[in-house]
Amino acid sequence: MKKGWQTKKLSEVCEIIMGQSPDGESYNTTGEGVPLINGPVEFSAESFGKTVRTKFTTQPTKFCKEGDLILCVRGSTTGRMNIAGFDACVGRGVAAIRAKQYQPWINHFISSKRDEIHGKGTGATFPNVSGDSLANFELVVPPLTEQQRIVGLLDEAFEDLATAKANAEKNLRNARALFESHLQSVFTQRGPGWRTKSLMQACQFSNGLWKGEKPPFVNVGVIRNTNFTKEGTLDDSDIAYLDVEVKKLEKRRLQFGDIILEKSGGGPKQPVGRVALFDKNEGEFSFSNFTSALRVLDSDDLDFRFLHKFLYWIYVSGVTQGMQSNSTGIRNLDADAYKAIEITYPPLAEQRQIADNLESLREETQRLARLYERKHAALAALKKSLLHQAFNGEL
Repeated sequence: MKKGWQTKKLSEVCEIIMGQSPDGESYNTTGEGVPLINGPVEFSAESFGKTVRTKFTTQPTKFCKEGDLILCVRGSTTGRMNIAGFDACVGRGVAAIRAKQYQPWINHFISSKRDEIHGKGTGATFPNVSGDSLANFELVVPPLTEQQRIVGLLDEAFEDLATAKANAEKNLRNARALFESHLQSVFTQRGPGWRTKSLMQACQFSNGLWKGEKPPFVNVGVIRNTNFTKEGTLDDSDIAYLDVEVKKLEKRRLQFGDIILEKSGGGPKQPVGRVALFDKNEGEFSFSNFTSALRVLDSDDLDFRFLHKFLYWIYVSGVTQGMQSNSTGIRNLDADAYKAIEITYPPLAEQRQIADNLESLREETQRLARLYERKHAALAALKKSLLHQAFNGEL
């Protein structure tokens, strides 16, 4: 350890306020009482972002002050942090950590130790970090001027990393917007020789299956909602292999060019109606009971790739948003409304040319997505390395 640096317990350099949840009947969203910070719901996206007001309590228990570090100490988000944007009551899902000398040093240190903090949680399925565990957590403490110098270097470096990340995200958003704009221009145009059909007229629809109940069985790959990507392609990294009934598989065996439709599932911010193109020539595959499969009835009239791009556009343009209902927390697609959707399409040769052009654009979007993921991983690794250097006296 560098000269002048010390190892101390967190309780020696900070005041630690373990949260305590008020009576649930005191909660409100009308601003009565004081703001309540109970966990990630009140967090903004970045670790050093400010908390937000979502609920209030008229019976506050423990308090944090504006500028305190707020740390999640319960559940799967243990170790996640934010900065208190205001004085508030803290519930039992969080702890407030207030430095006795220099808060930014504590903030960066806790940020660098998220995995270790999570590891200190007791309980296999629901981690819970105790006040004693936090109090005894050790950290290095250099002289104040050294803390300030290192924090200045970290803040400057992290600002540059955030800018690089934001630029990469912007490039990816622009590429996706360009692709979706091109889809819009293609599927809203009309020209000589274009025809119109409903999906019911153009396709065969089949409902999916799940694990078999009556033998004989056969083991096949079953495409699930988790295998759909944002770009409308198939992610085959975790296909489930299940024993399904031979009889049911006969009419549900996927063929190259089939389009798999998500008919149930989704989430608060993700409507159902996603599609994925089945592009495999080998192996035995079917699709889950949360999905349906569409197969073009006349391949001399309608190209499956053109249809797939059309259905992808239907989803991203929000058409399926108005075709769903909720039951037990799951979104369900109105099958009749979906089958009634009309597709207008040009002669086959033109369909294929359009599909080729759209595929080239999609591949460029995916290339940028992969580039962004690699850059994001590299920036995260660099940030971790900088924090390691900082708390080992190497900056």
